[in-house]
Amino acid sequence: METAPCPAPGAGQGRGGALPKLGGRKGPAETNYESETCEAAAGDAVAVGGAPAPAAVETSELDLGAGEGHHLQHISDREMPEDLALESNPSDHPRASTIFLSKSQTDVREKRKSNHLNHVSPGQLTKKYSSCSTIFLDDSTVSQPNLRTTIKCVTLAIYYHIKNRDANRSLDIFDERSHPLTREKVPEEYFKHDPEHKFIYRFVRTLFSAAQLTAECAIVTLVYLERLLTYAEIDICPTNWKRIVLGAILLASKVWDDQAVWNVDYCQILKDITVEDMNEMERHFLELLQFNINVPASVYAKYYFDLRSLADDNNVNFLFAPLSKERAQNLEAISRLCEDKDLCKAAIRRSLSADNFIGIQRSNAILS
Repeated sequence: METAPCPAPGAGQGRGGALPKLGGRKGPAETNYESETCEAAAGDAVAVGGAPAPAAVETSELDLGAGEGHHLQHISDREMPEDLALESNPSDHPRASTIFLSKSQTDVREKRKSNHLNHVSPGQLTKKYSSCSTIFLDDSTVSQPNLRTTIKCVTLAIYYHIKNRDANRSLDIFDERSHPLTREKVPEEYFKHDPEHKFIYRFVRTLFSAAQLTAECAIVTLVYLERLLTYAEIDICPTNWKRIVLGAILLASKVWDDQAVWNVDYCQILKDITVEDMNEMERHFLELLQFNINVPASVYAKYYFDLRSLADDNNVNFLFAPLSKERAQNLEAISRLCEDKDLCKAAIRRSLSADNFIGIQRSNAILS
């Protein structure tokens, strides 16, 4: 039995984008009934063709062979063995520590050691702490992060990736010397020094402000960036950091936002880049990710809280304010709304069947 060829990754391109429909799907991937049917038929053929079975074959082996092909593994379970995946793929597994946090710890320890040896006072405490009479809360949560602080933390994570990189491994598609983002001549000296955090922040903030992207998109951007570095076995360095970050933002905005920014729109922000260059970079980025754009809820939450830890280590302060009666009522209402949504989703899952699968319309979400 011959298997039908898969569609090409670039199929279905729209206005200026390699994958224009990617941003409209935040929900679970549609079930591939055709592949399941083929695999089930193949499994039945094995079971029928194997009869009568030799007496030396154990019953358990027959059962195992007959059961193969009746369910599909998720892409994150097929990439590599579990022990290796946990060590090298923090963007896929919630138990693996994020790369940016481990890279930042070297600088944090050195800074604390230097302050201790030089008897440097921590200065006036700017962070506010709750007491019996007053509760202080910031305006950032895992479901609704603060945009400004999140961008600052994500760019700080990128800064530590560049500063504490292992080598200078790169690919030509991300090299700014081969594919410049501006027509102006960039001096070679520029690529010999690591960019400061404020330059990285300014570059990312400009893109997010012009494209009106959300804080959640910034977190997904960091997930895709670390996944690229792990899968492709490259480093983010002065020659490629802008194009890698741009590619991660481009993909994250299409996956996360319902109204995704088209590739041609980024050409209005970065005046000297072409649509063809954006399309080519997006295709390479997806191929290097092995088309694994899934971000589990547990991985997203891990990155959010690790970014908060990074903020604490680097004195990036969140905006704290006393908990007022009105805000407490709003938080309670939001919590009750989330509980109602969870109950509704559970009821839908219980009533879901193959007969009415097509007719049910559910809200989309990338987190799985």
